Amino acid sequence: MLTETQARDIKKQIISQIESTFPEDKKSFAVKRIEEMNPNELEEFLVKNKLVSQNQTKSLPDSEQSCVFCSIVSGQIDSHKIDENKSAITVLEINPISRGHVLIIPKEHASIKENSENDIKELIKQISILLKKKLKPKKIITAKSVLFGHETISIIPVYSNETANSQRRQATPGELDELKEILEKTAKKTSIKAPQKKIKISKKQQEKMWLPRRIP
Repeated sequence: MLTETQARDIKKQIISQIESTFPEDKKSFAVKRIEEMNPNELEEFLVKNKLVSQNQTKSLPDSEQSCVFCSIVSGQIDSHKIDENKSAITVLEINPISRGHVLIIPKEHASIKENSENDIKELIKQISILLKKKLKPKKIITAKSVLFGHETISIIPVYSNETANSQRRQATPGELDELKEILEKTAKKTSIKAPQKKIKISKKQQEKMWLPRRIP
């Protein structure tokens, strides 16, 4: 069963999504119901709504049991992955601020460590270039956040006046599939041609050179 700390962290994320995506007339009831749940009821809520698998909380270390991001990295929660390197993965945000909002998730459950910082910076650069090229926003902004003890980075295309605190909305599966197809990087196979060896004919070879007979 979830601990009190894990339940509190999960409630915080769920309530945040309710406040940014639910209709006004349903927000207060939904928030109140989440707040009233004990850890056992919350775990049942997560499983029944397919937010986690039934064995998810048993298969992860204690520090990661309630971490949605660790579950995305491990593949226990489905995501629309765009790219990855040895230190992090990038996925489409399911509650985006703008079209093409991408989330960078470090593979380690912690704040970003020094030994992975350069890899993550490179991933931010690559994804920002990709978003600019494919979606043509005015600019790209980034924002760090920590939830469940796991630091993540949002890469947000700005088309008008969006900020990291702008209202979010729930993306449809079709929209996410379309964006994944547009943004997903495919490895290009390149063949390296061996340099051609220069042929040099000496004067002596010229004198003794054989040529085929001329055919009339």
